[in-house]
Amino acid sequence: MANKSLYVGNLPYDVTEQELRDLFQAWGPVAQTRLIADRGFGFVELPEEKAAEAITAMNGKEHRGRTLMVNEARPRGDRG
Repeated sequence: MANKSLYVGNLPYDVTEQELRDLFQAWGPVAQTRLIADRGFGFVELPEEKAAEAITAMNGKEHRGRTLMVNEARPRGDRG
């Protein structure tokens, strides 16, 4: 089963990796989380077949007073 990495932006600066994992576990096992807490964003790896569903459900959702931005993570060299 392949995983897809999702970008999760506008997170509270004090969010934990466990909290991030808990937000996305409804769409299958979270393979990995990476949190860039001091920048307010992170990444979540989910099963590929559930990634689009998670993006649709979580993008624009409010979490602790902040509106989340969720989309497919772009490869490092593909940022403009």
